[in-house]
Amino acid sequence: MTTTVNPCTLSTYRWNTIGITVWDSSHIGYITDMYFDSNDTSYIVDVGKGVVWKLLKNAATATVIAGQLGSEGSNASQLYNPQGVYVDSKSNVYVSDCVNDRIQKYINGSTVGITIAGVCGSRGSALNQLSCSRNLVIDSTDTYVYIVDGNNNRVMRYQTNSTGGTNGVVAAGSSTAGNGITQLRAPWGIQYLPTISNYLYITNYDGHSVMRWIPSASSGEFIAGTPGTSGCTATTLSSPRGIKLDNYLNMFVADYGNHRVQMFCQNNRTAITVAGTGVSGTSATQLNNPDSIAFDSSMNLYVVDAGNSRVQKFLKL
Repeated sequence: MTTTVNPCTLSTYRWNTIGITVWDSSHIGYITDMYFDSNDTSYIVDVGKGVVWKLLKNAATATVIAGQLGSEGSNASQLYNPQGVYVDSKSNVYVSDCVNDRIQKYINGSTVGITIAGVCGSRGSALNQLSCSRNLVIDSTDTYVYIVDGNNNRVMRYQTNSTGGTNGVVAAGSSTAGNGITQLRAPWGIQYLPTISNYLYITNYDGHSVMRWIPSASSGEFIAGTPGTSGCTATTLSSPRGIKLDNYLNMFVADYGNHRVQMFCQNNRTAITVAGTGVSGTSATQLNNPDSIAFDSSMNLYVVDAGNSRVQKFLKL
């Protein structure tokens, strides 16, 4: 009989602290999010150039799969300040199109987006509207998309086959921003692993905290940071953005204001810094406002180092 041990409890669960630059300003503009599919194909949201890039594993050149390079707009082939990206099991790509207040779905191979949530050019807080969506996630059955509706301080749920203007369901948060258990405060990042956890995991950018929330429950619970108070200790956060969980529910948070990536072992509110020094900089060991994080199939850590306009790869040890 064997027992699976959470690697976070072992001192061997670590990453090289010296980052390798895999993308920089010679290739991209200002980046906000990154996603790996099951084939280790990466997808990079480039706000600076208004597009999403796709890079096959071991390839040297990326291609634009969403948006028009250097041409922001609101037609079906354009994006305007895209923020988040997610890819479902059929390789359909979903992009949160912040300024257009919509979610665009790109059927595998198509560069023409279909609006599945929000009303383009109509920002608001009704159930069919969004106000600058941030990150998003698809459930394991590809049935629902969960959208961080940033300015409305909520997470919305829509079916992935919805059309623009369809009413969504509030999955987390309330009508007002706050630091209580029924509220979100400028939510940003989201992760959902329904095969191993019933919770949505959500970062509060202005709340300096992380919450977990059963979809559509009336309240959530704080699991990291001090609600409403920023800090730079092992138990506090400063404007957290991206979030990822491994299969043991260990949590990794892009601690944007502290220029580091924090790892919280399951059910532990004291973090270990796995990337960055806590001081902004451009060296291989430093980060400057990390925005998003991703893992490839080998658990190498990729950090969207937004302030340095680069992606840093930290090898799994």
